[in-house]
Amino acid sequence: MRKGLARFTLVLGCAIFLAGTAWAQSATGSIELAARITPTAARPEPVRQFTFCVLTKSYAEIVKEVEAQNAVPSRDKFIEGLKLSPELKVWLKAHDVFDLTMPGLDRLVTPDDILHVPEFLLAYQRSNSGGVTSGIPKPKYTDADKTAHPERYNKQLQEYYVALKKFIRSNPSTVSGIELELVGVNPHQQWSQIQADHKRRVLRLAPEYAQTKYLAARADTDLDGRASASGLAPGEYWVSTLNLDANAGDTRLGWDVPVAIRPGQTTRIELTNLNAVDKQAAVP
Repeated sequence: MRKGLARFTLVLGCAIFLAGTAWAQSATGSIELAARITPTAARPEPVRQFTFCVLTKSYAEIVKEVEAQNAVPSRDKFIEGLKLSPELKVWLKAHDVFDLTMPGLDRLVTPDDILHVPEFLLAYQRSNSGGVTSGIPKPKYTDADKTAHPERYNKQLQEYYVALKKFIRSNPSTVSGIELELVGVNPHQQWSQIQADHKRRVLRLAPEYAQTKYLAARADTDLDGRASASGLAPGEYWVSTLNLDANAGDTRLGWDVPVAIRPGQTTRIELTNLNAVDKQAAVP
């Protein structure tokens, strides 16, 4: 009697275990994908022996998350840290300009800007020095007068500003070329370097971050460009190449394609040029 009861309990336990396993399997889903690239004026080619990642978040959104965690200084904060006059810092904050050597700067700089921003005034004086500009006013004050004769210095300084402003308004072409004298105070290269360093840092960190926090599965393609991943809980996923490119001929593509997984079902997805990101076009 006891042996029969023990045998019944064992059989019942196995049945419950097998039923639970079958339920767990039916509660998950799977992905089957086929990846092909069509080069220019050529036939589609399978993406062979390539690892796709199945993520629980779009890789594009993951990159934004990493960017936010590794944010560059704001434009205004960067300007505050520059070794420039307070007047030029104010001017930079008020204008959507960082390259002081760009063509057309002379159309943005007003006579008042030249008079009140020391760097602009010095650049204007240098670009019109050596007798290249006839009739340009010359200051009558000297640096020594600033301490020895401050009243005279201030009076002559204001007279010079009035005369120079009138001259610039009458001769706007004399502002042309001012950008050539601003190379030494131009913040553009430093700002561009900060942006480039930030981009490289994000490109390095994002793939690792995606695989550490959002990776659900990996799928390696065979020689026909096919791959699969199973045991996925129902929900929304993204099939991604992360920051890697898949190549065929002259074409470089990446994917970050959403896919829905349903319990007990296999979701099939075709990865082609139509739902890919053109990596060559994305390069600035």
